[in-house]
Amino acid sequence: MAEHNYKFNVTMTCGGCSGAVERVLKKLDGVKSFDVSLDTQTANIVTEDSVDYSTVLEKIKKTGKKVNSGEADGVPQAV
Repeated sequence: MAEHNYKFNVTMTCGGCSGAVERVLKKLDGVKSFDVSLDTQTANIVTEDSVDYSTVLEKIKKTGKKVNSGEADGVPQAV
């Protein structure tokens, strides 16, 4: 089965910020794995083929964190 690799640059100022992003990703159906790094201000997500970029982007934005940039399978996307 195919999968997607999404990468987002997210403004996170504390452990609570990165924890909020982790919580929404844990709840999102179709997410296979993720790595949220406060140090590098990034969220790397691997999803099933059925989960599109905009779905993941909206979930992260709902945490109130600013998404500065994003890519889907290595291709820059609009945020």
